[in-house]
Amino acid sequence: MERASAAGTRWLTDEEQRTWRAYMHAVTLLEDHLDRQLQRDAGMPHVYYGLLVQLAEAPDRRLRMTELARRAKITRSRLSHAVASLAKNGWVRRESCPSDKRGQLAILTDEGYEALTRTAPGHVAAVRQALFDRLTPEQRTALGEIMTIVAEGLQPKESGADLPWLR
Repeated sequence: MERASAAGTRWLTDEEQRTWRAYMHAVTLLEDHLDRQLQRDAGMPHVYYGLLVQLAEAPDRRLRMTELARRAKITRSRLSHAVASLAKNGWVRRESCPSDKRGQLAILTDEGYEALTRTAPGHVAAVRQALFDRLTPEQRTALGEIMTIVAEGLQPKESGADLPWLR
């Protein structure tokens, strides 16, 4: 790529370019690996598993749909589709929010909690094998620190931010 094309552009160095591409390659492979494991073992994509985890960790295993979308970092439309699919399995149900009639709650059912409990050991093993077992303790610590810095830098502080999960 021609590096002198746009005045003032801070192009990536060769080392930064290698790091960026290695990161993107690894993230794509990791997501695919985890998605295939969950499809094989539980018949659900990785994003659905994440929704079940969010609900399992919530008080009374329930969250407003808008909050679940925010936590999962997905659009409300994608969340609605995912919750409908999870409801077909009997793993999640929707209810009107008692404090706000316009709002909806997603609730993890007992069957959903059991599905999550059955699926979690295989998923944790896949995560461990694909990521953590390949790293030294120091690399795991550094990775956690790096990802925290990146996430904090990208998480908008203002309430009116244009974010997909608010659309």
